[in-house]
Amino acid sequence: MRANRLRQLLDNDQPSLGTRLQSQWPTMVEIIGHTRLFDYVEIVAEYAPYTLFSLENMGRAIDLFEQMAGMIKIEQESRQHLAVRALSAGIQNVLFSDIRTPADAEECVRAVRAETPQTGGLHGARHGRDVGVMLEAGSAAFVQALEASVVALMIEKKSAIENLDTILALKGVDMVQFGPADYAMSIGKPGAKRDPEVLEAQRFMIERALRLGVHPRAEINHPNEAEDYLALGVKHFCLGTDVTTIYNWAKENGTRMRALFDAA
Repeated sequence: MRANRLRQLLDNDQPSLGTRLQSQWPTMVEIIGHTRLFDYVEIVAEYAPYTLFSLENMGRAIDLFEQMAGMIKIEQESRQHLAVRALSAGIQNVLFSDIRTPADAEECVRAVRAETPQTGGLHGARHGRDVGVMLEAGSAAFVQALEASVVALMIEKKSAIENLDTILALKGVDMVQFGPADYAMSIGKPGAKRDPEVLEAQRFMIERALRLGVHPRAEINHPNEAEDYLALGVKHFCLGTDVTTIYNWAKENGTRMRALFDAA
């Protein structure tokens, strides 16, 4: 079974750096891997179209780089099915969206962990490319690999903040990520991602997670945004996403070219 780079970093209390992809073109994973600067690629399956075949091809691209792992972001209605299929494809870590209650969080953890008396999960033995199709299906190594999968949760609803301590105390919750857009909507302030109430909830999540031994992660678009998080004790970052990078490049350079046309 393949070593899980992200789990290794968390266990050794070392910082981690990921980036997000909505594109399902595996070569995009390879481009990121060739930089040798990122510890994992997050496949944002919540927002973009994909097939089970494309997940396997993304897993194959990740496998080309020993220093890099994969993560997938999953929407609320397909948690167990997609967690199983993504892990089978070789995407070792899972970020679950739309957590509202401790029961939601427990469901996510159980979707990843093996169904044994010791681990208490719902994930049964299966054939997949991560186990050599059949070579290690249901083996002790397979169970241990599922234990090593990082379970990350989006804390992005008012009810999740209200239940935060109970969610963080659940065995198997490894990482949390605040979602300001969803949180702003859930408190009746759509679009107000920088509202003081939203920022206060984010800080509360980070401080409680650190106190209770769960790793908080921050999503940022530029390294300059990391400073405040680092001062709070955050060590884990996801830097940028492909669609935002493309938009910003097109906006900036398209504007400059239009200005040259107007000046000619």
